Amino acid sequence: MTMHTVTANGASIPAIGFGTFRMPGNDVINIVPHALKLGFRHIDTAQIYGNEAELGEAIAASGVARGDLFLTTKVWVENYPREAFLTSVDESLRKLKTDYVDLLLLHWPNDAVPLAEQIEALNAVHAMGKVRHIGVSNFTIALMQEAVRLSAAPLVTNQIEYHPYLDQTAVVAAARRAGLSVTAYYGMADGKVFDDPVLKEIAAGHGKSVAQVVLRWLVQQEGVITLSKTVSAARAAENFAIFDFALSPSEMAVIHALAQPEGRIVSPPGLAPVWDKAA
Repeated sequence: MTMHTVTANGASIPAIGFGTFRMPGNDVINIVPHALKLGFRHIDTAQIYGNEAELGEAIAASGVARGDLFLTTKVWVENYPREAFLTSVDESLRKLKTDYVDLLLLHWPNDAVPLAEQIEALNAVHAMGKVRHIGVSNFTIALMQEAVRLSAAPLVTNQIEYHPYLDQTAVVAAARRAGLSVTAYYGMADGKVFDDPVLKEIAAGHGKSVAQVVLRWLVQQEGVITLSKTVSAARAAENFAIFDFALSPSEMAVIHALAQPEGRIVSPPGLAPVWDKAA
């Protein structure tokens, strides 16, 4: 099976990644080697997930060469002051048993530390060779544009909540104009997609599952990468098998039309910015 990649500002990122959000360490140790065996080469974690050490263990035990992997982690907001930032990145690398990550993201906007200082710290670890690429997560269009303006090294992604019920076309378009990809998380809308009659009908027409249709809809959009997360080996295999079919333009449009004004699910108080209004 060919691995599709998205290129963005010099980074080549596998179009489907394996996410580990809310995945306890023992699940990570069990499922990640299996995901790697299936062909996943892009793995996503974060400092706040509390599973970097187990992920490092799983990767080390998998036999997959470090250079064949695209590994992402995210700096937690409390680590944004410069000293804490640098220390936290070293700690992440130690836990992940590697001397670099492929992509390091600012996990959420946080104005307790000036954005210029956050971006400067990202650039510092990039210049040190500890991270190959840098980016942001949960950034609005305005924040993303400001981050781009402040950064010496190019930003390669904005990782955001994106699923059929949340219209992110404006953010995707703004990212593309700046040369960034968008990495979609929460693609299954916390399970909501599975009962959707529209998605069930499209899936039946392709002999695919609803999950495969949603993941396909995401990666079929230019510049969009998707994360998929499961602790089931069978589901991991299913999630990876999305490159042997395509959705028609009308099917793509029908799925886009499922978006709702109140479609956003992830908006934690104290972290979430004032979100962009859907187009």
